[in-house]
Amino acid sequence: MKLANLLLAVSVIFSTTLFAQRTFTLSSKDLGGQGTKALEFNGFGCSGENQSPQLLWKNAPEGTKSFAITMYDPDAPTGSGFWHWIAFNIPSNVNEIVTNAGNVSLNLFPKGAIQSVTDYGIKGFGGPCPPEGHGFHEYIITVYALKTDKLELTENTNPAIVGFNLWNNTLAKASIVAYYKR
Repeated sequence: MKLANLLLAVSVIFSTTLFAQRTFTLSSKDLGGQGTKALEFNGFGCSGENQSPQLLWKNAPEGTKSFAITMYDPDAPTGSGFWHWIAFNIPSNVNEIVTNAGNVSLNLFPKGAIQSVTDYGIKGFGGPCPPEGHGFHEYIITVYALKTDKLELTENTNPAIVGFNLWNNTLAKASIVAYYKR
């Protein structure tokens, strides 16, 4: 009986290890569950540092040819949410974006990648700036693994059109959620 139990245990461990799936995962050393003043936008009545977070992803699915990043606030009082960051054409050999790479003037983003216009009307990262007293807003940062090496879009393409193209080309996506209020 003991040998049978041992064999069963070994086979469960072996099959779990053999068939375990590696999942596409996003992490950040800059973000916990809550945003900070470093992340907050500087403008629209906000006085933050507007620093985009460091992002690191792993286990992209086979066939990934490029990546895209978005940051979206579904709680914005607009009727359609608010897009804070739209980036695409990130090469498939990249798996990390450094802190403040969303500042287009610093040229920290991977060569060939595009940071298009946000709902602020600016290119690059535009941090949280929820209305004062509106409570916590949810900020969803997503990295998309894409089946195309390039979206045929420009830095002036609006978030809805980028989103449509992402929807048509996504193999997998991974997200981090942070909350912020003023």
